[in-house]
Amino acid sequence: MHHAGMDHDMPGHMPGHTMPGHDMPGMGGHKCNMNMLFTWDTTDLCIVFHGWHISSTLSLIASLLAIVALTAGYESVRELSRRYEAGYALKLENTPRKYPSRGEVERSGRIVKAAFYAVQVFYSFFIMLLFMTYNGWVMLAVAVGAFVGYLAFGNSSATKSVACH
Repeated sequence: MHHAGMDHDMPGHMPGHTMPGHDMPGMGGHKCNMNMLFTWDTTDLCIVFHGWHISSTLSLIASLLAIVALTAGYESVRELSRRYEAGYALKLENTPRKYPSRGEVERSGRIVKAAFYAVQVFYSFFIMLLFMTYNGWVMLAVAVGAFVGYLAFGNSSATKSVACH
């Protein structure tokens, strides 16, 4: 069955695979459109949060620069994690096996590595949400941020899996 043009009983739903926003009191009085198809349109674009609303060319440019910085920051966190792991491995290697504090070094190192991992997972899923605006400008900003971040912080292989983290 072809569903194009059907509103599926959603008041205010406009054809074209966009989801209407909510004009709620105290929420800035604007609507957020959520596109389900790739677009370059920034009309009523909200990025991740209702309050991150694109209302002008200046707010679009500022948002794109913020996305570049956020994505570059992810590469920074990845590099910090790699450096910590290298330092931790060296510290563990230099701690005698029968030394009483070796177990404490192992436990604290594992906790710090887990914290780095959790931050990376959270960060990567946030970047995925940015990408899922399906807006070409936002997607480009994510890619530029990855490029800038790798130039600034990437000291290892450029190979990256397609997964979110």
